[in-house]
Amino acid sequence: QVQMVESGGGLVQAGDSLRLSCAASGYAFSSYAMGWFRQAPGKERELVAAIISSGRSRYYPDDSLKARFTIARDNPKNTLYLYMTSLRPEDTAVYSCAAGPKLHDIVSMSGTNYWGQGTQVTVSS
Repeated sequence: QVQMVESGGGLVQAGDSLRLSCAASGYAFSSYAMGWFRQAPGKERELVAAIISSGRSRYYPDDSLKARFTIARDNPKNTLYLYMTSLRPEDTAVYSCAAGPKLHDIVSMSGTNYWGQGTQVTVSS
């Protein structure tokens, strides 16, 4: 049974940092590209960051996220991470992890196989 469990969210102040984790089980984690997505109330889900199966290449959809967030993975531990710094109120959202065969499957959201339930991040001003 596939499980993807996010943790590390919470209520923080603007400028703070957080580390999100996604613990995966039930599938070959090290063979899949992974991504972090977020969805704020009333908004569409958006990609935050993606990483290939080996961890050697990362993708961020815009420079602001690239400057403040870092995606990483520990394949022996079957865990995906998102390090977030300089958090802003507009970063408030539910953050979810997802797995797909290749990086473009994550980036396009068309080929994601597995999703976690999400963890809430709230940034106060």
